Order: sequence, then C-alpha cells, then structure tokens
Amino acid sequence: MTIVPGMDTALVLRSAIRHGRRHALFTALGVTTGVLVWGVAAAVGVSALLTTSQVAYTALRWAGAAYLVWFGVSMLRQTLRPKPAADGRAVTSVPTTAGAPEHGIGGGLMRAWATGLATNLLNPKVGVFYVAMLPQFIPADAPHLLAGVLLAGVHNLEGLAWFTLLIAGTGLARSWLSRETVHRWIDRVTGTVLIGFGVRLALSE
Repeated sequence: MTIVPGMDTALVLRSAIRHGRRHALFTALGVTTGVLVWGVAAAVGVSALLTTSQVAYTALRWAGAAYLVWFGVSMLRQTLRPKPAADGRAVTSVPTTAGAPEHGIGGGLMRAWATGLATNLLNPKVGVFYVAMLPQFIPADAPHLLAGVLLAGVHNLEGLAWFTLLIAGTGLARSWLSRETVHRWIDRVTGTVLIGFGVRLALSE
C-alpha cells in the first residue's frame, strides 16, 4: 500500500523536482500527518462515520474531488503563464535555483506541509481503508487509541522511508530536472494526474 503510486507520491515527486529535498520532505511530513490523523480517527471510531453515513462520505468525497481538481487546474494554469524577468519583461524559460522557495502554489515549507496534509485528509478512501483494516490488528485487550496511534506510526515510518528513497533518487537527477522546461512538463503531468484522481473520486461510490 505504501509504494503504490498515487496522489501523495505525485505531490512529493513534484515538490522534490520543483523545490528541492527540504520542500519535498515537508510535503511528505504533511502526508504522514494526515495518515496519523486518520489512524487516530479510526482508533476512536470517528472515521466509522464514513462507512455508516452516506451523507458524510459524499460530502467529504466531493470536497476532496473539488480540491484535487482545483489544485490540478491551478498547476496547469501556472505552466501557461510566462515567467517575469527581473526587469519586468515576460520570458518563457528561467532556470530555477535548486531548493529555492517559490511564490504561488507550493511556495514555502509550511505550505508544502499543508498541501500534503489537505490532500490526504480530503481523501475519504484513506479513512475507509483505516476503519476497515486498522481494528483487525488491534489486540482485544489493548487500548484502542494507543494501539491505533502506534499502528499509524508504523505506517508513517514506512511511508517516510519510501518518500526518502524517492526524494534521494530525484536528487541524483537534479541537474537535468532543474530545467524550467522540465519543470513545466512535470507540473502539467502532475496537474493532469491530480485532476484525474479528483474526477475518479467524484465518480466513485
């Protein structure tokens, strides 16, 4: 489950390529924070609402779909805008300094963390998965909240290990990936992927 490509993987890879390792790490930390929240919710029974209430699941599903589509469209729109040069003239290609923060979508470490967190929390399928799987691994005589947090922590460690490998691998090809043309195509691909996930989430039952 950890290594299957999905929205989280796309966001972390995009952050690593566009902004560098530290930005990607904060995106990954946002994702794992969301996983921890879902783990706690499953342990205390809060996310069980998603499996028993059609209204709750549908509301969260549409919110998540709208967020993903908006995020993806925003990425695509950015790739169509010429970048302003220092003297105010528009240019189509400007080299980006490795790891330098950018304004707009993805700019800043806290924004990277919040993006990873929101993407994970607004995906009701994560909550449904946790509510279906997590209780099966909690011993009957164990405190559910503590055991749920510990199991979610194990999942987080696996996720961070996998994201670290992805970020490190991306760093090896940093010199080629730092080209502005490559950045634009990566944003186009990632934006399209997020829109696709959003549409799929909206149409899923």
